Amino acid sequence: MVDFCINGGGMVGAALALGLAQQHYNIVVIEPHLPEDYHLDDGPDLRVSAISDTSVNLLQALGAWDFIKAMRVKPYTGLSVWDDPAHRTDFTASSIDIPQLGFFVENRILQLGCHAALKQYSNVTLVAGKSVSDISLDDRATISLSDGSVIQAQWLVGADGANSQVRAASGIGCSGWQYAQQAMGITVKLNNPVEAITWQQFTPTGPVAFLPMFDNYASLVWYNSAQELQRLKGLNNTQLTNEILKAFPADLTANNNHFSVIDKAVFPLTRSHAHQYIKGQCVLLGDAAHTINPLAGQGVNLGFKDVEAFLTATAKRHPLSSNAFVQALETSFESPRRRENLIMMTAMDGFYTLFSNDIGPIKWVRNQLLSVAQRMHGPKREVLKYAIGLR
Repeated sequence: MVDFCINGGGMVGAALALGLAQQHYNIVVIEPHLPEDYHLDDGPDLRVSAISDTSVNLLQALGAWDFIKAMRVKPYTGLSVWDDPAHRTDFTASSIDIPQLGFFVENRILQLGCHAALKQYSNVTLVAGKSVSDISLDDRATISLSDGSVIQAQWLVGADGANSQVRAASGIGCSGWQYAQQAMGITVKLNNPVEAITWQQFTPTGPVAFLPMFDNYASLVWYNSAQELQRLKGLNNTQLTNEILKAFPADLTANNNHFSVIDKAVFPLTRSHAHQYIKGQCVLLGDAAHTINPLAGQGVNLGFKDVEAFLTATAKRHPLSSNAFVQALETSFESPRRRENLIMMTAMDGFYTLFSNDIGPIKWVRNQLLSVAQRMHGPKREVLKYAIGLR
């Protein structure tokens, strides 16, 4: 029997496995679909995450960041937000005396870096290419796999995404909804090097955003109705380029930096929050516990904060079957993380509601907020620190 079985070896699950391995627990990680190996000439992936400096610090402590950085990352030093060009707020790394606000990294690269680091530990067993067929819970967790093999663990961790098998097996309910809008991710390649600044413009039909990537690549994010995004998805690259030029601000092609479309995909947007993160022998982290509007790129950063809080509890070395361990999980992990995740989810929904409409009085209020924020350097610095996890 192992100490922890982690269902899901994605970014969050693999990071947790690294931390538990460092604490000398015996771990099994189940990941049915490992990412493809990295090659130097690989084109960019569609799924990209904004990784805060706080998350980078965790990944460095876990021994994964050097593997990630050796592949490819894109630091960004500025963030701009506006409704119309006359009312905008610009945030910079230099304003809070740090070298960058964070990094844009493809999800596959993050996962590969964590798995590369895991190979150093003999107390971690990776079960790849097999899925969970059954979960039985009594005084321990019994996990049956698709090949007929069985794993027994003192604790079963659900890091298996929004449709978590662990959450379903444990009987943990969740509340939430699917947003009316969806998001299209579009990978583009520009003629000239990409500036290390990310920006987001709000429009009545939803935000449009620019995320710089390695070399001359960038990721565009286009929020709109599901019907409109399906129409756009059906266009050829030339037609889609013309639509992008009409919908996105002139910042996209500033200084004649023209682009070509490489790839595109549409993703649903959901908000969900588990009613509890711990039940019986099961624990939920990351998207298994909460999904959030990706407006500010907080999703995986919240998952990494879950990992950090969980590792604080397990570092106390209480016997895993003891009430003291459960209490440590509740006080160091579940209570603070549920509270902080809920605050962030609610803030993102409020921010989205405030900015994604064309109601006259609301538009006036938000423009005044952006203009005032641009001039109030002290409060703006504090907002920025909170947004990137320094508060």
